[in-house]
Amino acid sequence: MGQSKHTLLSRPIMNELTIEQKKKLIPYLRTFITEERDARIIEVLQNRTRHFTVVLEDLYQTQNISAVMRTCECYGVQDVHIIEKENEFIIHDAISMGANKWLTLHNYKNEPGNVAKCADYLHSKGYKLIATLPAENSVFVDDLPVDEKTAFFFGTELTGLSEEAVAVCDGAVKIPMYGFTESFNISNSVAILTSNRIERLHRSGTEWRLTSDEHAELYFEWLCKSIRNIDLILKRKLEEGE
Repeated sequence: MGQSKHTLLSRPIMNELTIEQKKKLIPYLRTFITEERDARIIEVLQNRTRHFTVVLEDLYQTQNISAVMRTCECYGVQDVHIIEKENEFIIHDAISMGANKWLTLHNYKNEPGNVAKCADYLHSKGYKLIATLPAENSVFVDDLPVDEKTAFFFGTELTGLSEEAVAVCDGAVKIPMYGFTESFNISNSVAILTSNRIERLHRSGTEWRLTSDEHAELYFEWLCKSIRNIDLILKRKLEEGE
């Protein structure tokens, strides 16, 4: 009880719609929720970002996985990339507080080359890949420029990032520490780095918000997640003609 294996939203009707169709359906779907709920969705969308993303390699503690989901959602980070190796990605609902429902999760299953597959995808989207490592050649988080799209790689709780993951990254970052312990807990590391990045982005002149199409795509998706019997509602509306 309390744990769930995350699966991406699987709704054939929704997946077949174009972005233009989704935009046309948004005013109709808004009539099925309260004004307060609609206002809250719009407010959250205004602070969502894909300017940076989080990549998790082979985490095994469900409480850490779930805490990371919650942190990313709270700070407005829309995408989380999960690389599975020895450990299956499982979310603990009581800890995540349903945060994963509002995130876009990209899962790279345990198969040869999944780290490279993740890296290639992120590079194709214009991200600079940064490993989180307490190494001498790592720059401090405050010294990492915020104007570049960035994907931060975090490793497993016990051993950190694999050599394969470090090799695909374009640089490395570290969090200042002043005690005897060499590293933070993974969920703390994600929280500290994400907080730093978001606060600096909000103060910068960098365009970090969603594009118009990304905004509409998520607006449509979140409306659907907020409405009961959405499949039936969409089917009837489409049969009537938009």
